[in-house]
Amino acid sequence: MILVIIRMRVLVEKRKELAQTIASLIGSIRTEKGCRRCDFCQSMEDENELSLLEEWDTQENLKSHLKSDRFRVLRGAMNLLQEPYGMIFHNVIHPAGMDEI
Repeated sequence: MILVIIRMRVLVEKRKELAQTIASLIGSIRTEKGCRRCDFCQSMEDENELSLLEEWDTQENLKSHLKSDRFRVLRGAMNLLQEPYGMIFHNVIHPAGMDEI
């Protein structure tokens, strides 16, 4: 599984616009092939710090998502940010037997 974390610091006056844009995309991202999860979060300490959390089953499906129109719309909305966004990728492996712990 691949975990993608996109961290954003939005301009105060653009927070609502960015949140609406992302909210309109989440449902359709969740239906993309290989998407296991897509959540939009706001920091409890700073309402202008937002994160998009995605889980993908394979590298191939993630690459397809990153080339999609939905992701282009998301990247276009990044002009509402105070600073460049950060995107982190993690490969997560579930070792056999860890479910018992």
